[in-house]
Amino acid sequence: MEQLVDLPAIERLSDRTLRILGQNPGKFTLQGTNTYLLGLHAPYVLFDTGEGKEGYVPLLEEALARAPGEAGSTGAQLVSDIVLSHKHRDHHGGLPSVLALLATLNSPTPRIWKHALPPGPPDATLSHTLSLLPPGVHLQELQDGQVLNAPGTTLRVLHTPGHTADSICLHVAEEDALLTADTVLGQGTTVFEDLSAYLLSLQRLLERFPSSERVYPGHGPVVREGQKHVRQYIAHRLEREAQVLRVLRDKGGRATAREVVRVLYRAYPESLWPAAERGVGLHLDKLEGEGKVRRLLGPAAEGGEEWELVRP
Repeated sequence: MEQLVDLPAIERLSDRTLRILGQNPGKFTLQGTNTYLLGLHAPYVLFDTGEGKEGYVPLLEEALARAPGEAGSTGAQLVSDIVLSHKHRDHHGGLPSVLALLATLNSPTPRIWKHALPPGPPDATLSHTLSLLPPGVHLQELQDGQVLNAPGTTLRVLHTPGHTADSICLHVAEEDALLTADTVLGQGTTVFEDLSAYLLSLQRLLERFPSSERVYPGHGPVVREGQKHVRQYIAHRLEREAQVLRVLRDKGGRATAREVVRVLYRAYPESLWPAAERGVGLHLDKLEGEGKVRRLLGPAAEGGEEWELVRP
């Protein structure tokens, strides 16, 4: 695994972008969740809130105290808006404690924004976070193309489903920079729920913002060559797809996801195979949607679903 870059707990990345680490390092969160205060001065837009670790709130308070403007004034609006990038707890679980901090500092309650999830059962972790909010505080629904503003800062919302159905990115117009949350990471590659949607979202980032090179990710360091980085993400997924198809051909046109993993990940510890099997399954779902493979009914010898190449 790639060695993680050391990141300071608080770091000013530009005149209008300050990163605060969520204090939740881990296997999937890397150095921790990146949260961002956006704006030349208060009132700021806060992008993500971490997962609610105790060590985060003092850092956010310090960052607000450091910042120019009216951050030290009693009763001043410190944060006008909080934007939650998606449904995963490490990005929204800190919301109740952030609101409590702002209340302690006598700052009016900010607007809270998140893109809607598709119809279906509610997300358990998101529902839990929302249940802890003060009475009368509710999410407002983000729309694709919506513009939010902080002092000297224009933020445009881009809906980028794939990692999750509700994932969004923000474009910082004055910097031509992108805040990508978990759609694009600073190190390594991300996981996804829907590979077809994910690849379309990556392509949309390239097409909508072709000159955006600076990427502020949800985990990991700032990316300086954003266009190249996103293209590498796309190429990596398409290469894996070609490998899956090759294994199917080598096995006579039929295999389970587990059998594919045994070939493609034979050099990796078996402890990683279950996660790899999920990823291969998502590749097969995409290929099925494109008419390149089909799933076979009935139990497979290796367990799980068996897949078959569709002959042209």
